[in-house]
Amino acid sequence: MSQLANQLAAAEREEVALGIRQLLASPLITERGKPDAFDLIRRRGEPIRQWFDYYCGWALTIEPRLGYARLAKVRIADDPRRPLRRLRSGKAPFDRRRYVLLCVTAAELLATPVTTIGLLAKRVVQATAADEAITTLDTASREERRALVDVLRLLEHYGVLDAVDGSTESFVESAEAKALHQIDGTLVLRLLSAPIGPSRLEVPLDEVALRFEELLAAVSRERRYGVSSAHSDRPGQSEVQRNLWLRHSVFRRLVDDPVLYFDDLSDAERAYLASPTGRQLLRRAAEQGGFVLEERAEGVLLVDVESVATDSRFPDDAGNAKVAALLLLETLTGPVTVEQLRIQAGELLSRFPRWAEGYRGPDGAERLAADAIEVLMAFGLAQLSSGIVRPLPAAARYTVREARTADSEGASG
Repeated sequence: MSQLANQLAAAEREEVALGIRQLLASPLITERGKPDAFDLIRRRGEPIRQWFDYYCGWALTIEPRLGYARLAKVRIADDPRRPLRRLRSGKAPFDRRRYVLLCVTAAELLATPVTTIGLLAKRVVQATAADEAITTLDTASREERRALVDVLRLLEHYGVLDAVDGSTESFVESAEAKALHQIDGTLVLRLLSAPIGPSRLEVPLDEVALRFEELLAAVSRERRYGVSSAHSDRPGQSEVQRNLWLRHSVFRRLVDDPVLYFDDLSDAERAYLASPTGRQLLRRAAEQGGFVLEERAEGVLLVDVESVATDSRFPDDAGNAKVAALLLLETLTGPVTVEQLRIQAGELLSRFPRWAEGYRGPDGAERLAADAIEVLMAFGLAQLSSGIVRPLPAAARYTVREARTADSEGASG
């Protein structure tokens, strides 16, 4: 093979790896929102599609003419630490009301390709009033208008809505605000990636809360594994289906979670990952995806040195909670109480009086400690149980060690 051919092959591998990591960070990429990323995924679509299908069992849809690429990530994971977040300062998580309004609004967007924010709000009011299980949207309330705007801005971020005239944010100040939106109905339909539509379950409303885990498994059911729910070792499942599920279940967690601990896997998943085939696929997937594979006795993780494959980073000085989490992590060498971390958070606020203005006040230290703990838990660095915070093995990656010099090494000898 000529040198030019080698260079072209290497360039293709790098682009495929970059496209994989871009889709892991943003499963919905539009040509309008990220033209460079979309162009790369369009050009290298087939090997990227094959990577996701083989290792994770996820379908990648690329529509060049419609200008979007959608990775349908399917996984049974009821994780409250990964909420949708509001696109305003603070990035507060969506609450129950905003999730409800998101579902209702998305349904109403299918009615027309163009709408004003006032007409859309009126349709949402009518839809919520017609359902006895939903509180009617009150556009006279500033808080209600703010909740709807948070939903609309998220849909704008996804490319579903485009404010062609006026500002969506102006609706917070007045229900009479004028803003014209174009709607991409195709992207509305692509938002939901569940294999089974929730409306097909036909479950009585008063049973939903009690059967939530069952319903989550039902909408996530994938027929290719040959079982009634997404688990291995079930009657009627062939050996091929079982191995397929084991591969996909392990790699879904590997690319979705900050760190994959062996203790969190089933016996079958651990055995698969420890097998010669599993180890070979693990290294191959990391190489093809442009990751550095970090293996430890307690688990494995894929490190993206370019920080492309994640929508949230740690360490990161962009948020006070993440800074506090890193500082508290230095002292988290063993189990501590939440109260101890609150005291330490208060000491940080006293030591840096001009830092973390949003956490000043009587309950500032308590809120800072709580948010820092949430960060540590989200990144697989700590766990909280019965008021006790325990560091997890991955926390050792951030241990501050004393620098060793040639002089100190000579003196110790």
